[in-house]
Amino acid sequence: MDAGHEPGERRLPPSPGRGPVALPFALIVVITVVDVHSPQDVHLGPLLVIAPALTASMAGPRTTALAGALAVAAQVAIAVFHGGLTTTNHLSQIAALTVLSALVVFVCQVRDRRSRELVRARSVAEAAQLVLLRPPPRRMGPLRVAWLYLAAEDETRVGGDLFAVARTDHPGSRVIIGDVRGKGLSAIGEASMVLGAFREGAHRYATLPDLAAALEESVARNLEEVADTEHDPGEHFVTALLLDIPDDGSQAEMINFGHPPPLVLHDGRVTVLHAPSPAPPLGVGVLPGSAHRADVFTFEAGDMLLLYTDGVVEARSPMGAFFPLTERAATVCGCGPEAAVRRLHLDLVGHIGHEPRDDAALLAIKRSAGHRPPHLHRPPPPEE
Repeated sequence: MDAGHEPGERRLPPSPGRGPVALPFALIVVITVVDVHSPQDVHLGPLLVIAPALTASMAGPRTTALAGALAVAAQVAIAVFHGGLTTTNHLSQIAALTVLSALVVFVCQVRDRRSRELVRARSVAEAAQLVLLRPPPRRMGPLRVAWLYLAAEDETRVGGDLFAVARTDHPGSRVIIGDVRGKGLSAIGEASMVLGAFREGAHRYATLPDLAAALEESVARNLEEVADTEHDPGEHFVTALLLDIPDDGSQAEMINFGHPPPLVLHDGRVTVLHAPSPAPPLGVGVLPGSAHRADVFTFEAGDMLLLYTDGVVEARSPMGAFFPLTERAATVCGCGPEAAVRRLHLDLVGHIGHEPRDDAALLAIKRSAGHRPPHLHRPPPPEE
């Protein structure tokens, strides 16, 4: 999916146009004319089967059936011209061409039906992705946001990576990015459970540690119910990164649940934000009496945060080298979030030679320099 773009409508591939589709019908005419003018011992009629087979690759069942019917009619005409319509040779050729044409039409119908089913499945999957991820708006307070989501299962467009951004009343924004162990369809239930708990708690809890504790409690309570243990019987957990970014000031907070550390792009430099006090991944359990502590970092106007999942940094080149995200991030320091995500996506595909085979998500958040938070203006007191 493109950076920051909602899924588009899926359609069947466009028809190739009248020109290419006319080629099989022209072949019928050419083969018939050449066969009619050939000696009696030369039989080109069997080549007519090319017409319906070629039509099926470019058109639908109806046009293919028309090509098959014309091919059979041409074979009959050839037999009549040579005066041997009732001969065993011509009758067997006509019967074989009829059966093969019908078989090609049947295969064409099956192919078109499966294509329509695939289009419907993609549409449902993209609708499910919109419900699950709810793509964040491009602007949230002083923040500009762009994102990229690549699913391991290309036909589904959904997977086990997750992210969300929510506005709070303090005012500010809270962000989560996470990665469910496993990938593809089997991880969707766990991803939706984490996102639901985050969206519910982001507005309810005043501090980031309180939100983290609520999120951990929700995952511990519900993970076994939503985990696909039948197809993925291993241990289930979720790595996640929580952030609290106030609109005012230059300080932000984060709590890292075993997730890859975020990057801060500041004045052309890239800083890796390793958490001094990381928490274990969600779902593996916590020690009794343990409390979450938020790590504070500087996020000034003009800075950009890069949040990502391990599908990005663990993508390998044909030679086995991991994608150097920190190094490539330095090349997008002067870009806006949309351009940065777009360039990093191109770099990622160029590094591995194809789209990633694992779920991958990338979220770019930039604090605008000219933002002025809204203020409530009280009416002046009445004159006495």
